[in-house]
Amino acid sequence: MRSAGYGRIVKVSSNLGSLSLMTSGSEPAYRVSKAALNAMTRFLAADLTGTGILVNAASPGWVRADMGGPGAPRPPEQGADTPVWLATLPDDATTTGGLFYDRQPLPW
Repeated sequence: MRSAGYGRIVKVSSNLGSLSLMTSGSEPAYRVSKAALNAMTRFLAADLTGTGILVNAASPGWVRADMGGPGAPRPPEQGADTPVWLATLPDDATTTGGLFYDRQPLPW
């Protein structure tokens, strides 16, 4: 990616990894692991500034899949929309170092 001067790194995170949104003590291991992933996203984005490589994280939400189960409210297509959007940002995009849900930024 560095030699090409272009790339998109998209990490699959969770709203539960947002420090600003942590309002309960449930699922501590999952939350802490996603918070660490979010920190790595910020670190890589800063490290790769000016290289043409954009680094972002996306929360798919609670999706009907093996992990989310059949009772989850979101279909897989909805959960995949934001990661695909971030992976296909245009050449002139400057969006990097963010956490997104439904294409909207979430607080860290």
